[in-house]
Amino acid sequence: MFAGCLPKPSEIPKRVAIMLPQVIIIGRPNVGKSTLFNRLVGKKLALVDDQPGVTRDRRFGDAELLGLKFQIVDTAGWEDDEAETLPGRMRKQTEASLATADVALFVVDARAGLTPLDEEIGNWLRASPVPVIVLANKAEGRAGEGGLLEAYSLGLGDPVAISAEHGEGMGDLFEVLLPHLEPLQPVEEEDQEYDEEALLKAPLKLAIVGRPNAGKSTLINRFLGEDRLLTGPEAGITRDSIAIDWLWTDPKTGDAREVRLIDTAGMRKKARVVEKLERMAVADARHAIDFAEVVVLLLDATKGLEHQDLKIASKVLEEGRALMIAINKWDVAEDASKLFNGIRAALDDGLAQVRGVPLLAVSARTGKGLDEMIAAAFSIREAWSRRVPTAALNRWFDDALSANPPPAPGGKRIKLRYITQAKTRPPGFVLFGTRLDMLPESYRRYLINGLRRELGFEAVPIRMTLRSPKNPFKKD
Repeated sequence: MFAGCLPKPSEIPKRVAIMLPQVIIIGRPNVGKSTLFNRLVGKKLALVDDQPGVTRDRRFGDAELLGLKFQIVDTAGWEDDEAETLPGRMRKQTEASLATADVALFVVDARAGLTPLDEEIGNWLRASPVPVIVLANKAEGRAGEGGLLEAYSLGLGDPVAISAEHGEGMGDLFEVLLPHLEPLQPVEEEDQEYDEEALLKAPLKLAIVGRPNAGKSTLINRFLGEDRLLTGPEAGITRDSIAIDWLWTDPKTGDAREVRLIDTAGMRKKARVVEKLERMAVADARHAIDFAEVVVLLLDATKGLEHQDLKIASKVLEEGRALMIAINKWDVAEDASKLFNGIRAALDDGLAQVRGVPLLAVSARTGKGLDEMIAAAFSIREAWSRRVPTAALNRWFDDALSANPPPAPGGKRIKLRYITQAKTRPPGFVLFGTRLDMLPESYRRYLINGLRRELGFEAVPIRMTLRSPKNPFKKD
């Protein structure tokens, strides 16, 4: 074999610090290293084929796994040829790449089981100062169970069952990478300051949606101070979604801020939309929701809140956009206080997934409440884009568990281990623990409501994913 030509771990030079921590993928040919590389970078950068030996040079890529950022290095398959041969020179490249790595992912083929070459690679990695994580790839279904169990014999800790091709086991991979890579992440406070500064400069993408004739185009004309959009008493005048750049001056601070206003076609009940042109206009309005950061659902004060309004609001929240409700034509509203309170109560009942959505009274004709609406839109976008530092998130999580521990259904304890923020816009969190399939929806809502209340996420949609470690001994 090739053990005699391997460098001793003490001979590996110390890693030079870089911006992102570095993770190297090591393994014999055709175990799925390049497929895993492509999965982690989110693109098909590395060629993948059933023929072994496709990868020859090291390939670098920026990866992100549930918010954990690192540089991933794909390497050639490790073969036991002489050093002067092409496979031998490829192996030397792989050996050299370990010098700069923070973590090594040792990939084995769970379907094929361990080979003598796997064992030889494992022997060398076991003597390395670099933390090693064994990944049993191609472990989907029962065919990979034997190879997964064999991987324990490598003496490199518990193997992680994954399927790089199908994306299975990525949550478990995140869990084992987190202790090694989280201390090496870019300082979150610095990132947050940068994001907030960029946020102040970026135009607010604000879409106005609602049923036909709610006053969407009239509202935008009022903002612009000109009859930029065609309006009239006829419903359905607007067909295309129209984006207009506008500069809003904050009356409190005098600061000018950029806004991209997006007018959309009115959305009627699906059963009433029969013409092809109107169907296309409604589809265009839904696409505008995807483009927007904040969506204002405009209601008609003379008609109140209808079921179609709740359907539109639910669509906005499903797409992960920040939502606001504005009651237009407030200057002609009858029994205004009763109307406002009734709409507030109906929203809280009809949008149970996000309580407390901002509700404002405005008038496109007189200009009432429009500055307050824009200011609130900037505020809710900030909450929608917020990333909580890990330390603060963990402090909140510990307090939430202490105040209200998770239940033990059937006497079986649900253990919640930790939580991490995986993304922003909208904010997404991953909750790790055991028996999470038994966690009641009410407790999940308790955590989400606590995030909003304690960490400043206000009434923006929050995604929470539950992850439990996979039990290799559990039968499918």
